[in-house]
Amino acid sequence: MFGDTTAMARWNEEAKDREMEGGGKKKVMVAIDESEFSRYALEWTLQSLRDTIANSELVIFTAQTADFSYLYASSFAAELIRSVQENNKRVAEALLEKSKEICTQYGVAADTVTEIGDPKEVICEAVEKLKIQLLVLGSHGRKALQRAFLGSVSNYCVHNAKCPVLVVKNV
Repeated sequence: MFGDTTAMARWNEEAKDREMEGGGKKKVMVAIDESEFSRYALEWTLQSLRDTIANSELVIFTAQTADFSYLYASSFAAELIRSVQENNKRVAEALLEKSKEICTQYGVAADTVTEIGDPKEVICEAVEKLKIQLLVLGSHGRKALQRAFLGSVSNYCVHNAKCPVLVVKNV
C-alpha cells in the first residue's frame, strides 16, 4: 500500500518512464462486488488516483462465486447449478456495466473482467494473469472477530497478490 504521497508520486514517475521506454502503461485493477464499499473504492480511485489512472490501463474485475456445496445430490442439482451460474453471470455483467458507466462519468475508459471462483483466489490469479501493477479493493469494515471467522478478501489479497495492494476504507 502507499503510505504517503511520495510513494504514489514515485509510482507515477515509474509509470511514465516505463511508457517512454516502450514498456507500455502500468495496469491498475479495481476488484469489486455488489457492496457499497466496492463502489466507494471505485469512485475513490477515479477521484484520488486521477493522475495514476491517466497514465495507466484501468481494469474493473469481479468474481462469480462458484460455491455449490449447499446443494445436495439430486436429479435437479445439475439444472439448478446451471441456473445459478447463469444468474451469477448476469449479475456480474450488470455490475461491470454499471462500473463502466461510473468510469465514463469520470472520463475514464476501463476494461472489464470476470472470473468464476473464490473471490480472493481469482483476484490474485487475475493480478498475475493480467500483469497488474496495483490492485485496489474496498474494505468491508468488519471487526477483527468477524474477519477471523468470515475471512477477508482484502486481507488475503494484501498477503498473496503479486503487486502492491491499496485497500480503500470508507470513513
